[in-house]
Amino acid sequence: MTGVLTNLRVLRPSRKKPVTGDIFAMGLPDGTHIFGRVIEADILESTRAPMPGSYLIYVYRYRTPGKQPDFAGLTPDGLLLPPVFINKMPWTKGYFETVDHLDLKPSDRLRQHCFWRASQGIFVDENRNRLPREVQPCGEWGLASYRLLDDLISDALGIPRVPE
Repeated sequence: MTGVLTNLRVLRPSRKKPVTGDIFAMGLPDGTHIFGRVIEADILESTRAPMPGSYLIYVYRYRTPGKQPDFAGLTPDGLLLPPVFINKMPWTKGYFETVDHLDLKPSDRLRQHCFWRASQGIFVDENRNRLPREVQPCGEWGLASYRLLDDLISDALGIPRVPE
């Protein structure tokens, strides 16, 4: 038990380091699952991520009763949220359970990543290169906690947020 209230259910904690292409399940309060994918793993360079050790992930709309996804539902046009930077904590606490791995193909990635960098009032890509304008879906340039991710998923699915 983690002691932190979230809508995401604890599945199975893991100490294994996530790698690019890993597919992970997240358990919802109604017993169904949604899925995510590691797009870039353990980004150490500070110029390529908001924090060293970040993971760039996608979270998909695809929902199923089991923890094994239909890979056809895990496409860039099926995102529930814009791309998110996160650390390893959701895996170690068991909110993300790695269920499969598929090497990434170009068609598995958005053509252009976009993040709003509020501190500078600009849009950037995953390499911190300035973009001339916003490109949807556009995320936030910052490291999301699993608790913030829980709120974002809850909002996107119309599930009431867990009180802080």
